[in-house]
Amino acid sequence: MSHTPDRPAAAPWTLTASSAALARDRAGHPAVICEGRVTTYEELHRHSNRVAHALRAAGIGPGDRVAHLARESEHYYAAILACAKTGAVMVPVNWRLTEREAAHILRDSGATLLFTEGEFLALAERAVTGLAAPPRLVRLDAPGQDATLDRGPGLRAWCGDAPDTDLDPGTGPDDPVVQIYTSGTTGLPKGAVLAHRSFFTLPAATREAAGEWIEWLPRDVNLISLPGLGIAGIGWFMHGFNAGSTNVLMRAFDPAEAVRLIEKHRVTTTFVAPAMLQMILAEADRAGAALTSLRTVAYGAAPISEGLLLRCLEKLTCSLVQIYSSTEAGSIAVCLPAAAHRPGSPLLAAAGLPCPGNEVKIVDGEGRPLPPGRVGEVCVRTPARMLGYWNLPEATARTLVDGWLHMGDAGYLDDDGYLFLCDRINDTIIVGGQNIYPAEIEKQLSEHPAVADVAVVGVPHPEWGDEVHACVLPRPGADVRPRELMTFLRGRIADYKVPVRYHLVDDLPRNPSGKILRREVRQRLLAGAQPAR
Repeated sequence: MSHTPDRPAAAPWTLTASSAALARDRAGHPAVICEGRVTTYEELHRHSNRVAHALRAAGIGPGDRVAHLARESEHYYAAILACAKTGAVMVPVNWRLTEREAAHILRDSGATLLFTEGEFLALAERAVTGLAAPPRLVRLDAPGQDATLDRGPGLRAWCGDAPDTDLDPGTGPDDPVVQIYTSGTTGLPKGAVLAHRSFFTLPAATREAAGEWIEWLPRDVNLISLPGLGIAGIGWFMHGFNAGSTNVLMRAFDPAEAVRLIEKHRVTTTFVAPAMLQMILAEADRAGAALTSLRTVAYGAAPISEGLLLRCLEKLTCSLVQIYSSTEAGSIAVCLPAAAHRPGSPLLAAAGLPCPGNEVKIVDGEGRPLPPGRVGEVCVRTPARMLGYWNLPEATARTLVDGWLHMGDAGYLDDDGYLFLCDRINDTIIVGGQNIYPAEIEKQLSEHPAVADVAVVGVPHPEWGDEVHACVLPRPGADVRPRELMTFLRGRIADYKVPVRYHLVDDLPRNPSGKILRREVRQRLLAGAQPAR
């Protein structure tokens, strides 16, 4: 029996079972719309079945890693479902990374196959060069072009005559399905391994509290505007997919295109970073678009300014909800529900309440719980959490303690249980929803022969959340110029991580053991104590 058009069916708890159920119950309903191409739930199911059979024929099975280096498309989500149907694990690779960064992910994950597309084929080829066991390349955008076999076959040619029959590897909710690399606090990204349950626990928990939290409904048209290489994009898609809604993909965010898609497809739900939301509102004003189809706009991944939030409340007639989470949390951990979004409410400064099924506590430096009003580290307990970091048991043990995720953020709870964030303990910089970790940039800058030491911090920016600043201590007698440092970083780290401002300093604040105090560096910059050059 098919579910009603208003509420999703009970969660099957694995992507394999969900794909089969939706192909049966929502066969002709659009699952994905991308660049005008419409893929129904039955078509996506059969497409992913063929890819799964091809993976199995290539010797890929349970626990094997399959990487993806390309933009959004129906093929990407077919590949994720195909991994689920063989017991393999999808490893998305950020296409904005350099070849060195991409090579680290491929090497660390041990991926045996890499899906890519023409735009990034050269990057993929450079990234696999030198790997002890380079993955096989398969192109997603060159179907049937056998002439390209020497540089990776097209997807259709690679699948060949693979059947479209169902597969079931016997995996359950706790088996891994996606491995997302988070920027590393110690210089190298870590692979957070997520299980099937990460994409089901929240909708299942909120089903009984409909209207109070975020809902994904079969009748929804869901705009995926954040890239699917991270939990925000993958998670938002999967929640909409599992509900049986229509998911409209953006291969890259553009505010004019976002407004056009909202108007054309009568989009009802979306998730955006504050900087994206600001650009959408500006474009809607310019184009005279009312955006009246929207039912829910979720925002998160970076702090939002009070001015932008008030403008949203004035301009949008839909529900607004704020999201607080992390890759390690696997899904939305904390949510400020629509009911709290009232002009003048002190709750507008809150991150929100724990979502149903989740818990939040604040602890001191020794891990002891703190009472309401006391600032400490935010910890979250959620059934959607990661299984752990790939091949990093010590890092996993530091982050995941007795079932509690240490989020690396400082905050406090009020008497009603609302979470308020104060600062980031782990020095994460967030630019336009992208997480950046200073250690990655500092490691590269330290290799410049004129740099004695460096501290990288985020400085608040009214549009992007943060912008990256580098405070550089030159070697005695060295002549170093900011433009030279910027050029030095090009090709070593992704462009979005390259600092936009450089400060040449005479000293860097340190603790008694010699460790640089980034928080004090940041405070100096905010106080204007370090002139930018």
